[in-house]
Parts: sequence; structure tokens; C-alpha cells
Amino acid sequence: MASDNEAKSSSPCLKNFKLYETSSNFYMIGWEKSRKIWRVLKIDRLEPSELNILEDSATYSEVECSDLLRRVHEGNKSTGGLKFVTICYGVVGFIKFLGAYYMLLITKRRKIGTICGHAIYAISKKEMIPIPNSTIRANMGYSKNENRYKKLLRSVDLTKDFFFSYSYHVMHSVQKNLCHHEAGQVLYENMFVWNEFLTRGIRNHLKNTLWTIALVYGFFKQVKLSLSGRDFKLTLIARRSRHYAGTRYLKRGVNEKGRVANDVETEQIVCEDAPEGCLMQISAVVQNRGSIPLFWSQETSRLNIKPEIILSKKDHEYHATRLHFENLVKRYGNPIIVLSLIKTREKKPRESILRAEFANAIAFINKDLTEENRLKFRHWDLSKYSKSKSTDVLSRLRKVTADALNLTGFFYCQVAAPSCTKGLLNLSFFENSEKGDCSIQNLHHTPKDAERETRHDSSGLDAAGNHIVKPPMFQSGVLRTNCIDCLDRTNVAQYAYGLVALGYQLRALGFIESPNIDRDSLLGADLMKLYETMGNTLALQYGGSVAHNKIFSESRGQWKAATQSQEFFTNLQRYYNNAYVDPEKQDAINVFLGHFQPCQGKPALWEMDSDQHYSIGRHSFNFADETSRSILKRSLSEGNILCENNSPMEATDVGQKEDNYNPYNPLPDMSQCGERGLSESTPEISTGERKLSYPRYTPSVSSLRIFPQLDRYLEGDPIHLNEHRDSSNCSNFFDEDWLSSSENSSEEEAYERSTLIKAGMSWNSVLTGLGTESSPSASASGSSMKNSEILAEFSDSFVQWVTDGETMFH
Repeated sequence: MASDNEAKSSSPCLKNFKLYETSSNFYMIGWEKSRKIWRVLKIDRLEPSELNILEDSATYSEVECSDLLRRVHEGNKSTGGLKFVTICYGVVGFIKFLGAYYMLLITKRRKIGTICGHAIYAISKKEMIPIPNSTIRANMGYSKNENRYKKLLRSVDLTKDFFFSYSYHVMHSVQKNLCHHEAGQVLYENMFVWNEFLTRGIRNHLKNTLWTIALVYGFFKQVKLSLSGRDFKLTLIARRSRHYAGTRYLKRGVNEKGRVANDVETEQIVCEDAPEGCLMQISAVVQNRGSIPLFWSQETSRLNIKPEIILSKKDHEYHATRLHFENLVKRYGNPIIVLSLIKTREKKPRESILRAEFANAIAFINKDLTEENRLKFRHWDLSKYSKSKSTDVLSRLRKVTADALNLTGFFYCQVAAPSCTKGLLNLSFFENSEKGDCSIQNLHHTPKDAERETRHDSSGLDAAGNHIVKPPMFQSGVLRTNCIDCLDRTNVAQYAYGLVALGYQLRALGFIESPNIDRDSLLGADLMKLYETMGNTLALQYGGSVAHNKIFSESRGQWKAATQSQEFFTNLQRYYNNAYVDPEKQDAINVFLGHFQPCQGKPALWEMDSDQHYSIGRHSFNFADETSRSILKRSLSEGNILCENNSPMEATDVGQKEDNYNPYNPLPDMSQCGERGLSESTPEISTGERKLSYPRYTPSVSSLRIFPQLDRYLEGDPIHLNEHRDSSNCSNFFDEDWLSSSENSSEEEAYERSTLIKAGMSWNSVLTGLGTESSPSASASGSSMKNSEILAEFSDSFVQWVTDGETMFH
């Protein structure tokens, strides 16, 4: 066997696995890319309802591993021997409903890109395998509810919009990966790792993450572009938060821990192609979108396409809102720039109710913050000005976002190309720096600094032919954009920000002299296509339809009648999914994330009238009280529906360590501004107030504007201080009304085992399977989220259209 020292020095990263079975155990064999280090994991199949896993501490060679499997086969001949089950590429996790445990495996993957030499993968096929053997399962029996939970979990389509990496922490931004080195459990506790709950049991038991992969959900797209004869890769990543996750009308606003619905981190990465041995330049910028951090909701209605917006809970001290912004500061540093695109004036107040209350919240929070740490807040009625033929919305958005970028800066550094293929990214410049991290104040550069420092030959070589080493730059703070759904208008604003950032990124890399990129250029069109694709993907996930892309379509000169027709069908598709499909989709998300954990003798998930997360089994709650439950229609808080269960998977949630890391600068002391946040494992019960709570006062507007240089660009409504409020400069925002938007506002399938499992399989076939990269067969699993009874009301073609998330025209 390989020595322990060799194993430690090589830091094994298992990327390939083979699963074998006997009547009593599963044996998973994993090896690293070099095939020098092999490990063995044993899973007990005789235990009906518990998860017993044993990891062999020894490190094997390939020959030794084959010999071990041969001996296991010989020892189990009387019960059928050792059989090859499937090739796999990582464990997604383990889950239990009402009976046995199941194992979720990736059985086929595809490469979708690289970041600094590290491969990023998506899932092509997956399998859900019951742990107990067939005899044990036959004795247990399966209830109708068990099968329904299995079908619900399988409806979460892991082959769509999930991605992972073995060697790169794709749940983190490039800047955080380079500035802070995390491993093991901490990575999974990240807010963007969606299978944290599914892997918790095995991680807590083994104290490592060798066998599991961390799944990020959202969007990943990488394209190779060329400019001035030089190639570079442009990568766009959207990471959806697993906290307070769900569908459009079922998850709105903020919960009591400060988590908001539809919280998405967007990262735009530019990386040049460089030969091995040369310095490779990389730049990244991060922005954020998320629901308005107030307690508000909308009731799903089959009769009303635009349900009323309700301020559903009073929070006079804005504790939840404060917690949300504290979390943003911990994640990104200061300043936090808030761009709100909701409507200012309406004949019947809907969005404007939230607009006024959001302004109140920001003014209230800013009173307790120092001037440099105050939230920078802007209101723009984008919908209003998109209707004006004389207003170029994208041009004006670019001017606003350029100033936001100048406040936060962006990330840039140089790394040696060979170092990017050996383990995780590591930059010695940071490690040797004065304080050993990236929080050094004098390392923060703005785009203007970058322009001054990068005036050199575009080849990156000095007069002597040596590589020019440029100082790194860091992003500190973030632009947070929201509309109502944070889908349509928000995506337009994020594109405008991305276009401005791309110019400065390419300027820093030495590709262009001027940071201004014409949106009508080929490069601008490529970026617009990326953001449009991302917007459609996120809109399908949260809203049930593609995004409203009216502004993008008009910018490309698309026929107006065709645009209006597509907008109509997008509205129809979104309405149908929100009214008919989303409840079951939300149930599936709650099961996958562990927010609801089934328990014998307790109400099933579909028997509950709402998405409220009650603590079943640990707190006394009268489920017979239909009156008290009927008014709680929408989830306003987050937590787990726990159950009495002593299984290993019932480990308590660990603290969210990623929230305590700030790679930028020391945090302002916001602890005195309100109560501290609840732990992530704290069950919550929302008050569920349904009374409409109107704003307590009109928005207070500071006379100190954060972007005074933009006054000459903007044509908005006059700004007035609230005469009933202190006129001190505490709100730190101003209001402009000139931007635009296009937003309006069965029975269980039989489990199929792999065709590779055959009773008559010879031992030679098993050994052959150990070294063969053949494609496994995956079990058939449902991937669509449907309510069959409701869908029966509509034609097959219509149902297919709305559930597949496609447009009607091709």
C-alpha cells in the first residue's frame, strides 16, 4: 500500500468512482486522475433504516485495489459474490423519507468550461439507488407516501442548471478563492451549495469530502472570444442561494434571518489564454440581485394575473432588513450600492407601496451607520422611461453603473499558468503581503487607477522582453439590484453593469486602450446574448417562464409586433406555472434542501396548506386547527420541518462560516444597529399577518447624493426632504424617475437497476469494469414538475409548452 506520507503529500482529489455490491455491502472505489491513489468506501446494506458507512483509512495502488475486490468476491461467493453496479463521478448525497436511505450518484458528466485550468462540470445522468438489499426492502414494504416522496425528489432535475468542480471552489468568487483558502466541510456550508443537507450525514461521519461533490445551482456559461488578434475566455456565473429558496409567489421578500428570496450572485470573469510558464491575467467582477428585503407577499391566484402586493408583517425596527445588509457587508465589504427599479407612481398602488417602505427602511438603518458605511440607495422607475421613445435606457444605465463600478472596483491579478493546474488557485503575492491577506487598504484600486497603471505594450512585455508584473486590484463592496421579481428589469441593469465592467476588465488585461465598449459592437452583442441567456435561465427557475426581454429585443431592432407577441406568451406561461405548477415545485425544493424532513406519524408535505416551515415533532402544534393554518398561505420565514429521528442525517446545521469572511476590509460595527441574526438551524414560525400595512411616512431623501456628477445626465422628479423627519444626511440616496423595464409586472415509476448488474456476470467482467471508462446506464427518473390533476384541464400541447419552459415559436 502507498505510504501515509505519500498520501498526504499528494493531496488526493478523487474524480472517478466505481460502485460494486454484495448482498451485505456496497463498495465504492475512488481514484485520482494519476491513478496512483485508490480509496475504498463500504456502505452497509443490511440495516433497514440507518446509514452505516465505513471508510478504509488505507491508500491503495490500482493492483492492490483489484486484489482487495477479488478477495471480497471470493468471500461472498455463497451469496452471489461481488457485482459491478455502475461507474459514477461523485456522490450527490444520501436521503431518507419514511423508510430506507437512498444514495444519489452522478453517473455521467459533461465538461462545460474551465477556470484557470480547473474543469467545471455539469450533470448529464444521475441515479437514485436504495441502500438496503432487495430482501430487506421486501420485508420493509413501501407506502404510497414513500413513493410520492421519491417522485418528488426525482422531479428536481440535477441535469439542468447544476454545476460543480473537483478542484476549483466554484461556490466562491475568483477573488475569494485567491485570497482565502477553505477546504472540507466549510465549503459545503456555503450558501450557494445546494446539496449541503444531502451530504451532511456522510461529511459529519467521515470528517472529509473526498466522496461527495458540492453542487451549485444557477447558471454557468463560458465563451471564447477574440479581440485584436488575442484570445480570451469570458465566463458568466450565477449562483443561487439555497437559503429561503423557492418559486416566485411562494418566496417573496425577506425572512427573519435576513435571507431574501431569489438571492443570486453574478460573477463575470475574463481570463486571457497564455502559454504554459507565462503569467496569465484574470479579472472578475461580482454583482448581486435579490428580492426587496421587507416582509411582503403576493397570493397566487388563478383569477388574477397580477395579485395584490401585501406588506404582511410589521417590523418597526427593520431587524430583518438590517440583518440582510449586514450579511452583504460580510460577504462583499463596503460600500453596498442598492439600485431599485420598481415603479414610483401607479394608479392603484402596488409596487409603489414597497418603494416607499424600502426607502423608510434604508433611512432608518443609515441613521446608525457612519457616513462612509451608509447604504448607497437609488430609486429608478425603469418601467416608466422604457415607454419613452426619446429615452435610451441602456445608455443611461451604463452611466449609472459606471459610477457604481468606480466605487467598488473590480478584481484583477496575474498568476503563473502552470500553478493553475496543480491544486487550488494560490497566489504567492497575497501570502507574502504585509498582512497575509487581501484586506490591505492600499491594495484597493478603482477602474481609474487601473487605467493609469496599465499603460504599456499590449503584449504584456517590457522593453527587455520580460513579463510586466502588475499589482493586483480588488473589489470591495457590491452593486445590489432589484425590481419586483428580480428577473426582467434587474437583468437589463445587470447587463449594463457587465458591459461597463467588461471594458475596464479588458483594459486592465491590456486588450484595449479605452474602456468604452459599444453595445452595438460584436463584443457588446456577445455579452448581451450571455446576459439574456442567463436571464432566461434564472427566470425559468424562479418565475416559470423565460424573462421579458423587450429592451434587448428593441435594442437589436427586432420587429415590435413580434416582441409584443412574445411578451404576451411569456406572461401566459409565467401565470400558468405560478398558479398550477409552483406548489409542487416548491415541495420538491423543500425536500431537496432539507427544509422539510418526512416523519412517520406526522402530516405529509402535501397535506399542509402552506409553505410555512413548522417544527413537527419538536414543538406542539395542533394540525387539526384548520382555522389557524388556513390563513398562512405563503412562507415569510425559513427553517426546517424537523421530525423525531435519531438517524445520522439529523445532524444540526452548522454555522454559516462563509458569512463571517470578508476579504476586503474590516467590517463596520453594525451589531448595535439591531438584534443579531438567528442561527441557520433555528426553526421559525412566521406571524403570518395578512393586514395591509401602509408606509408609516414618505421616503426621507438626503440632500447629499452619492453620484453628484450624474446630475447633468438625469431628468427626474424633484427631490423633497420629508418635513416630518430629521433632515440630517442619514439616508444617503436620491431618487430618479427615468429608467425603464419590460417587466409585467402518477404512480411511482419502477426503479431500473443498471444493465451492468446481471446475476450471471463473471468475475472477469467485474475486474474489467474496474479499469474501463464505459458509460453507465442510468435509472429513469422524472424530471418535470407537474400536478397531474390540474394539468388535465389543459391540452397536451399547452402543458408541454409551459412545463418545458420553451417559447411557442421556433
